[in-house]
Amino acid sequence: MSLVNDLEQEVENFKREYEKFERGNKSAGTRARKVLQDIKKTCQEIRVSIQGAKKEEGKESQAPES
Repeated sequence: MSLVNDLEQEVENFKREYEKFERGNKSAGTRARKVLQDIKKTCQEIRVSIQGAKKEEGKESQAPES
């Protein structure tokens, strides 16, 4: 669950920086873009984690019972 918590925190950080950007703070726009890149990376990590869990589940159900 820590990846989901990380994602939630990154989204909150993005919201803060984007609000500053909308008020005219140009450097906040740069920080917002950086956070968006971090969000992209975290989302990819979550996708890989989910896919790995699905593959493991599939292997367990295909294993011969003794």
